Amino acid sequence: MDLKKGIGLAGVFSIATGAMISSGIFILPGLAFTKAGSAVFISYILAGVLALFGVFSVIELSTAMPKAGGDYYFINRTFGPLLGTISGFLGWFALALKSAFAVFGISEILYLTLNIPTMLSAGLLCLIFLLVNLAGVEEAAIFQLIMVIGLLSLLFVYILFGLPAVETGNFKPFGEKGIHAIITTSGFIFISFGGLLKVANISEEVINPKRNIPLGMISSIAVVTLFYGLIVVVLTGTLAPEDFSTSLTPVADSAGLLLGKPGYIAIFIASALAFITTANAGLMSASRYPLALSRDKLLPPLFAGVSRKKQVPVLSLVITSILMFLALLLPLDILVKTASTVILTSYVLTNLAVIVLRESEISNYKPSFKAPFYPWLQILSILLFGYFIIDLGSQAIEVSLAFIFACFCLYIFYGRRNNKSEFALLHLIKKITDSKLTEDLLETELRDIIISRDEIEQDSFDKLIREAAVSDMEGPMDWERLLLSLSREIATTTGLDEEEVLSRYRKRQNEYNTAISDFIAIPHILLDGEGKTFMKIVRCKKGVDFGEKTKAVKAIFFLGGSKDMRILHLKTIASLATLVQDPKFQDQWQSLKKPEELKHMMLLSKRKRFF
Repeated sequence: MDLKKGIGLAGVFSIATGAMISSGIFILPGLAFTKAGSAVFISYILAGVLALFGVFSVIELSTAMPKAGGDYYFINRTFGPLLGTISGFLGWFALALKSAFAVFGISEILYLTLNIPTMLSAGLLCLIFLLVNLAGVEEAAIFQLIMVIGLLSLLFVYILFGLPAVETGNFKPFGEKGIHAIITTSGFIFISFGGLLKVANISEEVINPKRNIPLGMISSIAVVTLFYGLIVVVLTGTLAPEDFSTSLTPVADSAGLLLGKPGYIAIFIASALAFITTANAGLMSASRYPLALSRDKLLPPLFAGVSRKKQVPVLSLVITSILMFLALLLPLDILVKTASTVILTSYVLTNLAVIVLRESEISNYKPSFKAPFYPWLQILSILLFGYFIIDLGSQAIEVSLAFIFACFCLYIFYGRRNNKSEFALLHLIKKITDSKLTEDLLETELRDIIISRDEIEQDSFDKLIREAAVSDMEGPMDWERLLLSLSREIATTTGLDEEEVLSRYRKRQNEYNTAISDFIAIPHILLDGEGKTFMKIVRCKKGVDFGEKTKAVKAIFFLGGSKDMRILHLKTIASLATLVQDPKFQDQWQSLKKPEELKHMMLLSKRKRFF
């Protein structure tokens, strides 16, 4: 069962924004200040720009393939099920661990204010987030939006009161740590923008993904980068350098100085809201990984279960919330670094995926948003994110490698036996070597995704096209030679005798010319019995001679239907006639490389529907 489309533009914005604003601004600025000095706000802005560069490729892939699982789905369909399995499980663990860190942050706040034991409050919080998400994706998105509005409002008030109080002397000497420190610090706090991948994971549930995913993600990163930059300017200008560099709660400390106890409490509430939005978005997003893995038969089918009423992945949500709680029992510092390594690796692979998909020339790879400056932007992103991974240290990489080995074993002993799929890398290798490695399974899958994404209505004519055989004829040739070459195949399909096929098509052609223009012909006959329909599609680039003014017909549609299907038969002819009226149809018909691509083109057309 498909997931419900219940997330609009505001939902995309709030999920991306809520997933980003948390420890990145409430805890990390003090640590970042020790690395970059008074120019630390530049590091935050630079990290936002780098995140935007990286997310361009994520947006392109999300609009081309808006499916649950996000980066897992992209990587699987680009590099194959082995790397897809590794990516899916690592992404699942990484987002669950990052969400657990947010739950830990809320639990600490509750412990400091109400003296509630952290593990007790953490368990209750995981249960609350689970119930919110089980209520439905629309309800979870509304909850997220309310929390984000409250969070941004409190931060806006802090900035409004903080900017006039900034002491410019605190910025002197400016940039004393050097440009290298500013750049490496941007890598250190880059994980503050890692939540952007969460939107890709729920892209299947986004209404009008062609518009709402690019607009929601780009506006979110712009707003968050602006807020981050202004907040860090206020922090630098209102806190003494020695206090800023040692504080793990710099925003709360600064608000206390500016507005007294009310300001401190307001930021305390804001930090709680930030952790809530991160945890909620994390559970919503992470739970789509096991769903997507199960759909591809890389996990048992029960993980793909979706509730009929709310259309949410129940078991995946339950298992992910349990994983979040159990993660709190592990050393969080190592796990946060490991999660950062995985997220950065996902950015590397998504940028590489764009290159492979574009170069493989898959005709149904049709993103509504294309990343600019291809391929230089992707190459730059791969190099930068690769550098950031190395900079995180060997310990995080070693833990990630242990996870990778476990995922590899799972694929070898379970997934490999069950998964039969095609991926773009095969198409690229086929293009380079000119060997037959693919069966157009990926093309068909991407075609069906576009039909769902663009909400293209499907009718009986589309069913005929799906079931039709397609032939590419050398040509040039005449009508009689074409008919003789196809008569046996048509006889087998229709159940008629081969001589009867020849007789009926010849009779129809003798009665009147079935070429309705100098480009298209629709030879059609009556079939015996009831409930029978038939279509055979032929392309002849050099043309078929039908006589008179139709001596080079390129598109021939052999039709057949029983008497009771006469209305369908007539509407099929009308559908073909309207299809050819598209000014791009003739050029596309001649230029497409593979016969199967002709069917994809017709199925994706915006023709008039008669059924």
